[in-house]
Amino acid sequence: MNLPLPGAIAAFFEVSNGADDALLAHCFAQDAVVRDEGHAHEGQEAIRSWLREARRQYAYRVEPLALSGQGAGVTVVARVTGTFPGSPVQLAHVFRLRGERIASLEIRA
Repeated sequence: MNLPLPGAIAAFFEVSNGADDALLAHCFAQDAVVRDEGHAHEGQEAIRSWLREARRQYAYRVEPLALSGQGAGVTVVARVTGTFPGSPVQLAHVFRLRGERIASLEIRA
């Protein structure tokens, strides 16, 4: 499905699906926070490390299915398929934007 995602969010999903993770520097604010699986990852380098490890560990693909919200608050429901128990799953990716960049992301079941 092809959703009209804001640029930073579209780039995040591209990186999640294997694009060069150097793009993350253009997606996330310097002080951004990602919350996933009970852990918080603060700052661009921590986020980059988290995403690299998740891609290595789970060899996953993510497909955005639905978009809600507008402006600074955007939620994307996505199907995530990979080498983890229970695959595939649908997860809500709750984004807060600051300008053109992601200020925070929380991934929820």
